[in-house]
Amino acid sequence: MSGYETKVYREPQGAVLTVASGGAIDVETGGKFLVNGTQKAHIADAAAAAGAAPDKAEFDAVVTKLNAVLLALEGVGILASS
Repeated sequence: MSGYETKVYREPQGAVLTVASGGAIDVETGGKFLVNGTQKAHIADAAAAAGAAPDKAEFDAVVTKLNAVLLALEGVGILASS
């Protein structure tokens, strides 16, 4: 297999898993990302508003949920923390 280069590989000393251009991580049904062996907590679905614009409390609830999503993405390293 000369010339074969894997797209996903562990760096020397095993501290980093690299996904090169053209590679992917495929989490199959039932799979999950874990941080220190634990899956991040569920974030409850936002209620759909029909009709009128949201009041301050409803808007604040959506902002809280959005911030929880951002925090979860930061927690698994998908986004950098601010």
